Amino acid sequence: MNYRDRDGRKVGGDTGQDQFLKHLYGNEAGRALLRILIRPWVSKLGGLLMDSPISKIGIRPFVEKNHIDLSMCEKKKFRSYNDFFTRKLVEGARVFEGDEHTLVSPCDGKVSVYPISDEAGRENVFRIKDTLYTTSSLLRSSKLAKQYEGGYALVFRLTVDDYHRYCYVADGEKSKNYHIQGVFHTVNPVANDMYPIYKENTREYSLLKTKQFKTILMMEVGALMVGRITNYDEEATVKRGQEKGRFEFGGSTIILLLQKDAAIIDKDLIRNTEEEYETIVKMGEKIGTAK
Repeated sequence: MNYRDRDGRKVGGDTGQDQFLKHLYGNEAGRALLRILIRPWVSKLGGLLMDSPISKIGIRPFVEKNHIDLSMCEKKKFRSYNDFFTRKLVEGARVFEGDEHTLVSPCDGKVSVYPISDEAGRENVFRIKDTLYTTSSLLRSSKLAKQYEGGYALVFRLTVDDYHRYCYVADGEKSKNYHIQGVFHTVNPVANDMYPIYKENTREYSLLKTKQFKTILMMEVGALMVGRITNYDEEATVKRGQEKGRFEFGGSTIILLLQKDAAIIDKDLIRNTEEEYETIVKMGEKIGTAK
């Protein structure tokens, strides 16, 4: 897929995985197989394999192919592929920019920014390419969705080479976790062209009541071969940069819903999205400021 870095340079392009997913999602035989692959038990079975000691044989080739710097990890030896995949970085490996008025990225990933508006006679929608989402279907709550009318949906897509731990983006009071059971489509944009993946996939969200950014909704979305979303806290007082949780093996997505006038999003992120580019960000990197 096509990305840009924060300097505006184009990075990446179609990969072998992209071509495979286009075939899988784009024809009848592929979609028949897909109906099996997206079932939760398949991802759970894959998770068991990735937790097994034999899975360690995949670590070194992956590290070399994706230029992973293991010197930034707290430990250098792993008992399984999933142990490697959920590796924790040493303190200071991610810099949290600005101050409490700076909105930061919750994770490493590729971000897109979508306004939440009214379209085609429907309220509180955001459009990812040709797929229309309503916040009420995403949250399964019309009452909660209405609170984000006129705001933004920020979609952070994590690929397998990204760091799969994530953090709180501001100081605040966190609600309990709300779990929505679903299936496990890949979160590659190829799939979004065919299916409304973010309202079909298993997901979990919580509300973060802040002083600077009103109430932020933070949602974690599972994906193909991601059987587990692990959030550490239920209701709690949390701090900006505090680790919120982690994903197990595979790609995944974090969605932030921001209320109207809660933040001014950095212009390059909005421009890149309008031009159909995702923007590469790191956990703690500035993505906006309090309004």
